[in-house]
Amino acid sequence: MYEISVQGVHFGYGAQRVLEDVDLTARAGEFVCLLGPSGCGKSTLLRLVAGLAAPQAGTVRVDGRPVTGPGLDRGVVFQDYALFPWFTAAQNVSLGLRQVHPGHSKRDIAALAADYLALVGLSQAAHKLPRELSGGMRQRAAIAQVFALDPPVLLMDEPFGALDAITRAHLQDLLLELWTREGGRKTVLFVTHDVDEAILLADRIAVFGVNPGTVKTVVEVDLPRPRVRRALHASRAFHELRDTVLSQLNEGLLFRLDAAQTVLLGGDRI
Repeated sequence: MYEISVQGVHFGYGAQRVLEDVDLTARAGEFVCLLGPSGCGKSTLLRLVAGLAAPQAGTVRVDGRPVTGPGLDRGVVFQDYALFPWFTAAQNVSLGLRQVHPGHSKRDIAALAADYLALVGLSQAAHKLPRELSGGMRQRAAIAQVFALDPPVLLMDEPFGALDAITRAHLQDLLLELWTREGGRKTVLFVTHDVDEAILLADRIAVFGVNPGTVKTVVEVDLPRPRVRRALHASRAFHELRDTVLSQLNEGLLFRLDAAQTVLLGGDRI
């Protein structure tokens, strides 16, 4: 299991600062959710950990080593189902398997791909192209594709944000099931806008501020696992934790609105 360490990270586009002096650690095997308003740099931080961009200052380390680019030790799941449209679901999953098992035969790769698709309930859709799958099915295929790589680190950027509530709940449960499978838990960074989703999934929640983005606070989710939604939502601890996280988010939103009003009024606050 790998630890993720972000220390003193700055990043921006030209004069626009996106992240400023961000410090965050995800301990080995920990599930950490990144929560905050749009534009606060959550997805940018995920891209830095994935090696898809480099910080302009500070360091990003995975398993103690500086991140210098993408690697098979980090699997990334995006919101927009990063599948090759000309390959079937089985072929998309097989691509990753061929990278991590270059010595396996085509038969063995196909059998492994079938196992991962069965794991996410897509055995009957293995031969279908992404355009022939529903949104939830495409996301399940993307999850199977990443888990087939068996990376110790999983980076997820609002993977369920565009799905209906029932499909979203199913995939949340599937993710937790895969995360806790034998062989050791993966270290997960999970971007979301949904407070309830963060509390359901996370060991800790990093709440981001904005203008520029930084980690305001990290909230411990000290709730027992496995977490059952009905029991969780009925518990006093859940609602107290939810209020704590929402108050942190609202402080950031009020600051953002106040700053916007100051600019619009030429420096005079209401």
